[in-house]
Amino acid sequence: MTRTVLITGAGSGFGRGVALGLARAGHGVIASCQIWPQVTDLRVEAAREGLDLRVIKLDVLSAIDRAHALGFDFDVLFNNAGIMESGPVAELPPEIVRRIFDTNVFAALEMAQGAARKFIAAGAGRIVWTSSVAGLVKVPWDGAYSASKYAVEGFCAAMREELAPYGVQVCTVNPGAYRTGFNDTGMESQDQWWGQGPRVMRHWPVRELTRQSDPAEMIAAMINVLTMPNPPYRTVLPEAAAEMARREQTEEWDKRL
Repeated sequence: MTRTVLITGAGSGFGRGVALGLARAGHGVIASCQIWPQVTDLRVEAAREGLDLRVIKLDVLSAIDRAHALGFDFDVLFNNAGIMESGPVAELPPEIVRRIFDTNVFAALEMAQGAARKFIAAGAGRIVWTSSVAGLVKVPWDGAYSASKYAVEGFCAAMREELAPYGVQVCTVNPGAYRTGFNDTGMESQDQWWGQGPRVMRHWPVRELTRQSDPAEMIAAMINVLTMPNPPYRTVLPEAAAEMARREQTEEWDKRL
């Protein structure tokens, strides 16, 4: 079945890979990028491959951009845009926490609400959120990002039940650590603020992340979830991350301080 998919955060990483993969498979794609240079770059890549790919500018924090994007005709929303900044919860600047939640939670929610209204009226549609393994387990030094993805999990679980009677499907994709650059820059970002005054905790050293997987596996899974007739509600990869999440969730019930 051919889909028309609106993708947020298509300027890099999973979003870009999914946009190109969907277009190669003949699906309709509205690929949105945060900034104009990303729009230009993705348009050039699509033209180079001869792909029919509509690329638009969408900063999910902009009400104007959101309204423009939601005005297109599509039957699947891939709510993928997100940011990560690391640091200990006890000292992470509230400004950074708000920025993470504004992008990962509130802007994503507004996109999902806009799509839901369209889909309810149509009697069909699918909303796929990029959550994270971090939304299922504890992630020390990435607590703000993890908390934002826990919030995503809560909204998705509620929307799944609320929208099902209207023919609208909701599901999540939960990547672990993949080599998209997202985790590397998210970890390094703490050095932008760590030196701004005295700290009571020791710095968690920025280090090369050498145990990340090839993102092609997750991109292929995302494309399947976006296009297959009846996808699973939750898709967690790599499999080692899924096993770790199940194990840690079970252990939390018996953990003592």
